[in-house]
Amino acid sequence: MNQTPLLQVQDVRTSFAIKRKGSYFWQKPDTLKAVDGVSFELFAGETLGVVGESGCGKSTLARTIIGLVRANSGSIKFNDAEIVGASKKTMRIKRKDIQMIFQDPLASLNPRMTVGDIIAEPLRTYYPKMKKAEVQDEVRAIMKKVGLLSNQINRYPHEFSGGQCQRIGIARALILKPKIIICDEPVSALDVSIQAQVINLLQDIQEEMGLALIFIAHDLSVVKHIADRVLVMYLGHAVELGVDKAVYGNPTHPYTQALMSAVPLPDPIAERNKTIQLLEGDLPSPIHPPSGCVFRTRCPLADAECAQIEPVLEGTINHRVACLKNKVETTQ
Repeated sequence: MNQTPLLQVQDVRTSFAIKRKGSYFWQKPDTLKAVDGVSFELFAGETLGVVGESGCGKSTLARTIIGLVRANSGSIKFNDAEIVGASKKTMRIKRKDIQMIFQDPLASLNPRMTVGDIIAEPLRTYYPKMKKAEVQDEVRAIMKKVGLLSNQINRYPHEFSGGQCQRIGIARALILKPKIIICDEPVSALDVSIQAQVINLLQDIQEEMGLALIFIAHDLSVVKHIADRVLVMYLGHAVELGVDKAVYGNPTHPYTQALMSAVPLPDPIAERNKTIQLLEGDLPSPIHPPSGCVFRTRCPLADAECAQIEPVLEGTINHRVACLKNKVETTQ
């Protein structure tokens, strides 16, 4: 793995002003902290899996990196160039190298455009002087790469299945030959068999083109299959980060342990005998998060110290955990 990070995310915070229902115009809106101090690095050719329950900030983190949402503070560097606070013109240039695949394949495609026009749109945006015949050749080549037939180029999105629509989205993201692709739950709306096809396709393309992937998902078994490293998020915070073998083989944060216990095992005997760690209580409001450790209201290990001190990611280069009670052995 290249030791120079392709992407460096440092202490990124993204929040939104929320106006309370029935409040007066002079009252200050509440602040929803969607991403609260997340840091990680991404290397060329690597896949970083981002997991966590709904509302933990995974999609907001993705949209912040690509510039669809503005970060309030922190640093995001792509090839050592700062993205946070960059102008629209600069972000437009950077976005050529950082593309995104969205969760709902059909909703992310313009129903009034043909597949050929959808895939060709980035080329026409970034290379307006490119000849029409060259554009068509590029589109047909990328369609073949993702498993679509060239004679489907003039069809519309509603004529395709969900898996085919996601292949169209992948082709659109690949047409500019980016360095990073952010996959925001790209298989959650697909059948299991189609999920496997799309994941295998992404892995083949990654190996061929040397892409770096940020793969966001709820399904930890899917992330285990594709990710080199795993980032676990809870209520906008990064609670565990490490290589896949460390996080899956030795989940250390109580939240990660609870998530891992819910993953089905292929062995029916082991599945029947395993202990599922159920989380008590509801997910706290991101508008009024708990003091100290944000997970303490649902954590079986929490005590008075957890309400006073906010833990930070600590441990080794291969495995870091943000927990006051469970630590990563620095000798591993």
